[in-house]
Amino acid sequence: MRLVQRLAYRCILAALLCGPVTAVQAAEAAQDFQRWLQELRREAAAQGISEATLERALRGLQPLPRVIELDRRQPEFTETFWNYLDKRVTPSRVAQGRRLLRRHGELLARVERRYGVPARYLVAFWGLETHFGRYLGRFPTVAALATLAHDRRRSDFFRKQVLAALRIIDQRHASAADMKGSWAGAIGQLQFLPSTFLAHAVDGDGDGRKDVWRDLEDVFASGGNYLHNLGWKYGERWGREVRLPRDFDWTLARLELKKPVAEWARLGVRRADGSPLPAAALRGAIVLPQGHAGPAFLVYDNFEVILKWNRSLHYAIAVGYLADRLVGAPPLRNGRAADNRRLSRQEALELQHLLNRLGYDAGEPDGIPGRRTRTAVRAYQQSVGLPADGYPSHAVLEHLRRHSATAGRRQG
Repeated sequence: MRLVQRLAYRCILAALLCGPVTAVQAAEAAQDFQRWLQELRREAAAQGISEATLERALRGLQPLPRVIELDRRQPEFTETFWNYLDKRVTPSRVAQGRRLLRRHGELLARVERRYGVPARYLVAFWGLETHFGRYLGRFPTVAALATLAHDRRRSDFFRKQVLAALRIIDQRHASAADMKGSWAGAIGQLQFLPSTFLAHAVDGDGDGRKDVWRDLEDVFASGGNYLHNLGWKYGERWGREVRLPRDFDWTLARLELKKPVAEWARLGVRRADGSPLPAAALRGAIVLPQGHAGPAFLVYDNFEVILKWNRSLHYAIAVGYLADRLVGAPPLRNGRAADNRRLSRQEALELQHLLNRLGYDAGEPDGIPGRRTRTAVRAYQQSVGLPADGYPSHAVLEHLRRHSATAGRRQG
């Protein structure tokens, strides 16, 4: 019965995004959430979180339907690369980042010496996460995380996060009332998830608190410590824009396929301006964030460190690119001719359904074209003679529609 009620509540949350619900349905949903919240409270108490903290943080807590809506529309996974990048690495953001890099140079240099993470990367993360501390988010963190923990899509992950947030409050690094952040529960000027805060946040100025909201010494030290712990390699870059030859084998463009720089050079890969790749003892992978017609990047181990911070290719490239721009690198050179139409969620769902129908496993259709969908797209492209870049474009969707219609007529 409890499972039925929980699923019913989740349906109500979805319905709130699309249309009206009855008073009875709303009441049932509210009751189910409160039962779930009592279970969470008992688990938190068993983990040693004080009754006073639980009372302050959980009393009167209600789910936030807006959080569920935003969870289904994440721009890192639904926006085109160029639209995503152009909104985030703007001339004004680059100029402001350069000013802040100079203004906080001494502090950032200390952090770089201690953790081995160059200042430009810390400033790039800072700029992308919160526009250099200007916008930390307005969602009450515990309520946002509780909403996501109760939703079925990633309930186990977010249950751990809400428990971690309660522990941060219990340790008095922030109050329940003041802990606000993104819709996904990320907090502070670098938007750490609560579990990341507990594992990697640092008291940079030694005042007894890890204040990642207001204290830049704590902010930068925590960011440096986190990247160091993730495996950042000092002295190595994240990657670079490259130019691919006309006869490039698109099946080689995938993150898990790494080759020495010298081997990529033998295959005709060059710098973005057409000059030869440098002689570097590094292994890298080719990634195509907007398919074969868009820009191409040769990325190294530090790129994968950035991906551990945020699993979006768009985000990771934006961090590296902004860091380069802060120290004088030019704008990207290639790939502007790519089709820049984004797939809507309904179109992405259709693409996933069509792939599955034709025997290419895109997983459970959810409207978010992740790795499994891209693998299915690449397999389909290979089978029909399209450039096998794995990119879920409008052109691929249109091809799938025609293919599916032809297959249907043959069966009929």
